[in-house]
Amino acid sequence: MLSTKTKTPKKIAVLISGNGSNLQAIIDHQKSHSDLYEIALVISNRPNAYGITRAQNANIQTLVVDHKLYDTRDSFDAVLQKALDEVEIDLVVLAGFMRILTTEFTKHYLGKMLNIHPSLLPKYTGLNTHQRALEAGDSKHGLSVHFVTAELDGGPVILQAEVNINAEDTEETLANKVHTLEHIAYPQVVEWFVSGKLELKNNQAWLNQSCIHTPLLLNTLN
Repeated sequence: MLSTKTKTPKKIAVLISGNGSNLQAIIDHQKSHSDLYEIALVISNRPNAYGITRAQNANIQTLVVDHKLYDTRDSFDAVLQKALDEVEIDLVVLAGFMRILTTEFTKHYLGKMLNIHPSLLPKYTGLNTHQRALEAGDSKHGLSVHFVTAELDGGPVILQAEVNINAEDTEETLANKVHTLEHIAYPQVVEWFVSGKLELKNNQAWLNQSCIHTPLLLNTLN
């Protein structure tokens, strides 16, 4: 008699600091991919982050670790790591998590942590990316999904999405364009990882056993 083995869905955790729109996109995506993964935990470093409400509405376990209660980044990250390891997380997804993580933390989850950044990396690491793109007179802007390493916004980029910058664009309109594509790009990369297609090897991103030398690109949004 032949036996069929079913794969256990991967467990992911999403770390947030604010509204949680990318979290919501992943929640919506997971509903139709429950065989691949479950969102086992959502953590916020801000008690009033609306993303916590989004998670609770979806019956997802939540945890608030208020960074203001910790004297050092090391002590804050230690609490995060303990919570994630207790749930036996397979993938950590940073979705608007506005904290710089320690080298020890990033090493612990190396190859198992993703981030989405609102610029076409390596351009504009850090904050205020939309404003900086406008001030530079760029014709294109966008987002990058990358593996997290100890270097801030410096891990291997997996997927990027571009938007055109028009003469009438403001920081707000540009942010809205980028957000629209974030909600498509991030769930896609999460799906690649939990299905076993995406991995980090020798500090390079690999998809379907091929090294991503140049970031994959979504269609341009005008």
